[in-house]
Amino acid sequence: MSKVELVTNQVGQRIKNEIEHATSVYILTSFVMDSGVKWLSHELLKALERGVEVKVLAGDYLYVTQPHALKRLISLHPNIEVRLWRSKGKSFHPKAYMFGSSEREGVLIVGSSNLSASALSHGVEWSLRVEDTMQGGPINEAYNEFIRLFQHDQTIPVNTETVEVYEQEHELYHRKHPYIIKEWTTSEEEDLMLPNEEKEGKLVIHESPVPYNPIIEPRFAQIEALESLNETYNEEGYNKAMVVMATGLGKTYLAAFFAKQFKRVLFIAHREEILYQAKTSFQVVMPDKTGGIYSGKVKESENDFVFASIYTLSMERHLYHFKENEFDLIVVDEFHHAAANTYQKVMNYFKPVFLLGITATPNRMDNKDVYGLCDGNVAYNMHFIEAIQKGWLAPFHYYGVYDDIDYSSITWLGTKYDQEELLAAQLREEHADLIRKAWEKHKQTKTIGFCSSIEQANFLSQQFNKHGYQTISLHSKTVNMSRLDAIKKLENEEIDIIFTVDLFNEGTDIPSVDTLLMVRPTESLTVFTQQVGRGLRLHENKAHCTIIDLIGNYRNADHKFSLFYVEGKNSKNKPSSLPTIPANCEFNLETKAIDLLEHLSKKRHRRKEQLKEAYLDLKREIGRRPTYQELHLYGREPATTYKQEFKSYVGFLSWATELSELEQEVFYLYESWLVEAEKTGMTKSYKMVVLKGMLERGKELWLTPVTPQELAPFFHAYLTEKTYRKKIDFSDKSSKQLWNYSEEKVSKRIAEMPMTKWSGSSNGVVTFKGNQFTFNIDVENPILNEILYEWTVQICEYRLASYFERKATPNS
Repeated sequence: MSKVELVTNQVGQRIKNEIEHATSVYILTSFVMDSGVKWLSHELLKALERGVEVKVLAGDYLYVTQPHALKRLISLHPNIEVRLWRSKGKSFHPKAYMFGSSEREGVLIVGSSNLSASALSHGVEWSLRVEDTMQGGPINEAYNEFIRLFQHDQTIPVNTETVEVYEQEHELYHRKHPYIIKEWTTSEEEDLMLPNEEKEGKLVIHESPVPYNPIIEPRFAQIEALESLNETYNEEGYNKAMVVMATGLGKTYLAAFFAKQFKRVLFIAHREEILYQAKTSFQVVMPDKTGGIYSGKVKESENDFVFASIYTLSMERHLYHFKENEFDLIVVDEFHHAAANTYQKVMNYFKPVFLLGITATPNRMDNKDVYGLCDGNVAYNMHFIEAIQKGWLAPFHYYGVYDDIDYSSITWLGTKYDQEELLAAQLREEHADLIRKAWEKHKQTKTIGFCSSIEQANFLSQQFNKHGYQTISLHSKTVNMSRLDAIKKLENEEIDIIFTVDLFNEGTDIPSVDTLLMVRPTESLTVFTQQVGRGLRLHENKAHCTIIDLIGNYRNADHKFSLFYVEGKNSKNKPSSLPTIPANCEFNLETKAIDLLEHLSKKRHRRKEQLKEAYLDLKREIGRRPTYQELHLYGREPATTYKQEFKSYVGFLSWATELSELEQEVFYLYESWLVEAEKTGMTKSYKMVVLKGMLERGKELWLTPVTPQELAPFFHAYLTEKTYRKKIDFSDKSSKQLWNYSEEKVSKRIAEMPMTKWSGSSNGVVTFKGNQFTFNIDVENPILNEILYEWTVQICEYRLASYFERKATPNS
């Protein structure tokens, strides 16, 4: 039951009262003004101090939100979560305040009030206060929509680093648009009511009927992957695993075949379309089992298999609806998203018998890495190039077309290109003609065109239609056609192209598509991988997939080509060099495109600048200087590249002027040790395990000489406590005798391998004499020692993590 009340004055006081009794506070507001943060700061701080979950989502539309207001907001308490909606020039006007409660479903106050003092105190504002006492009411829908927006790819975290970037954008925007008010007076805040310019449309989601198929068995890569999974689960004793299979090889069906041996299964995904498709696949494999959807509007939780939206499940009241051990198997789809906080919260809560992550893109999606989440166990890895060679995916003909846009003249705003400048370059008839002619030259019959914005999709559709083609623009604001209707028209050849923005990156299968048109500056390797995968499914009327890709001088333009290289089988030294591809594939670059790529590859200084930009992007994302391991896990560029260019991560920090004066002194004094720790060879993990054992003694003792006997217990425990470490570095014939601890045998192994070998290869930096293992480093100043100790810890953690990651990954 819902209770609705009209509030026409002092809405801010009502909000304060709700905060005082809430168990969660969600604020969704178009604009954040410093006066509004001041107005609520006392109540928000008290709530945060008593452990209340506080999330704030604000917009950057017209850069009205004040940078100093965001600074004040994030300084309230470390646990407050604030994100900024990047509106890209489109209206963003929600104003809602949501309060969870242990005694009721919650309270929603929605109306005209932004986060400003005038709106919350004496301004003329109308709001509705809705109180739900039962589940399933409008507040439940508001919660779900808020979480969806809060976790949307169009948002960024607000921290000291991103606020600094936003402040620069704010200043630049107001210099370009001096007629827009930059600082608002109290009376002007009261008039801050901007029109909602466009209606939001929603794509229709349909649940596909279960096709009749009395017998379905694993095929192709599913057979190999299922064997590996069963071996991992039944014989090797793992309780987690990741499977990497190229798009089109049937990851969801693989999960269904594996799930047959479990009683209750939870399948997690981030989009509803994926949930319904997965439910259909599982029912085809196991028609005798029941499946239910658990998402924003549907809560079917008592079935054998539950297909849940991560956004809904991550909300505590839904998460705690289930017991920790409720599910025997948990399957996380698109596992490359799993390092996000929402996934972590869910995965840390449940205690399944087995956790399976499935993905086509193990690359660092959105600067995330998921290797550690499956305990280093990649049970199966099938690159799409290898799948093509086996005949499991369609071959491709790639055409790299020169893009005439000069991206170097477009302002880079720290995380993206200036939208107005980018559109001005893209929305030109001559540029559309270039794209159309390339498509006409290479196209087949059914095309998906991947665009960077709704404006570009609409423009290209109009331009192509002017020349007699039948195309449509399909995106999040399309209201006159569903995605399924568009797909049907494409398959029936009623239209030539679907121009789209991100809708077909994941979870959509159109096997008959035989042409992909890439007209966006794609920096993300994972997005590019997903989009290429949309055209590689086998189909009876498709001999190959044509990929038409615009190559310009945008940031990291050559990054995407690593997709076509299989680890260990191709040289990656020259981004412009052609990869070794299957015999039935083609890889073609226009002469101008080749010249451009060679020009970019020769600019070594630019490479260093790229590394710095990637580092700064990550620094802004997490709000501080990243550790070495964080750079490896979340950075856009491989951490090894920093070592190659600067000899050490600290060497890069020195070059990038990211070190303090004191840190710079430590770097100059002890660079030789940092380089030694970074570069010493590792055919096994033993050297770094010894180093970790010395570091475990603490910063006061880490440089004290140590004997093999003293390190033996730690060395043995580290390599046997995790199954994957034991399997990789402690399972050869000579090491198996060490599984049961013996100080004599383990000490002998340490003395022979890491200590003696490291001493002989370090040019005197490391010595092993008289049974004493020593780092020849003299650090008398405890402050300098603390800095060097921390850097050494970071190097050790990074090298161990990257070593086991590399060794555990098949085909590496």
